[in-house]
Amino acid sequence: MITDWYEYRLINGAIISLLDDLNESNLKRIVHHVFDSGGKRIRPITLILCSELFGGDADECLDAALAIELIHSASLIHDDILDRGLVRRGAPSVYHQFGLAAAILCGDFLISKGIELISGYDQAVIQDFGRAGRFMSEGEAIDVNSNETEFSEGTYFECINKKTASLFVASACMGSRIGGASAQSVDRCAEFGMHLGMAYQIVDDILEYQELQHEKKSLNSAITLPHILKHDAVHLSVQEVQHHVDCSKQILSSFDHSDARNKLLKIVDYMTFDLRRLSGT
Repeated sequence: MITDWYEYRLINGAIISLLDDLNESNLKRIVHHVFDSGGKRIRPITLILCSELFGGDADECLDAALAIELIHSASLIHDDILDRGLVRRGAPSVYHQFGLAAAILCGDFLISKGIELISGYDQAVIQDFGRAGRFMSEGEAIDVNSNETEFSEGTYFECINKKTASLFVASACMGSRIGGASAQSVDRCAEFGMHLGMAYQIVDDILEYQELQHEKKSLNSAITLPHILKHDAVHLSVQEVQHHVDCSKQILSSFDHSDARNKLLKIVDYMTFDLRRLSGT
């Protein structure tokens, strides 16, 4: 189980320390709500493992990993504002529970804290982080307009590449850089992150399309790949997921055998664990 991994316990410990350091306030109560509702912590764990893949020390990249989890959490809060989300991770969304103003301010706080945490790293790591934030905003802008404009398959892939996969790319890049990887290895890690993020998002969209996604509920919905494909939508979408899964595993197989590599392979399976059920195998 991923929850038994040292990397998972490390990032959870960092989140607890962050919460303990906050002054008693309404903001602390809201941030507690964000993290008490759970979360897989896959992005920060991926960052730590990509550092360990090249001999890096997990403790040295902990601030970067926490920054990734904070900006991810902020993006979910802002996403629920835009989609009028009611439920997130099986609990009331921040927007639904605390209102619009509180949700905006909490998201802004998490992003600001993430910037503070990342500021102590090399310029390339900081740029990875900033680029992911920009891409996520651009992807969200495409998503918001998906019901108002012609939404093609190509536009959908651009949307999820920016909105979702970009943070997996940043996690893999930042971790490998901190671990001392070569430029070529950083590029391979970025490609791995892209394929993992794409696979995960398409699986999530298939689940939502089939009304199997129960931990999330919104009043507004976006156009996703199954809606675009229509005929044989689930089967073709599953094929697309399998392509990204195969590519991500092929990239990982090019790295030396290690505990970190084995864990990253398990993450690929974990993030797409519904694939067999969706494909009927």
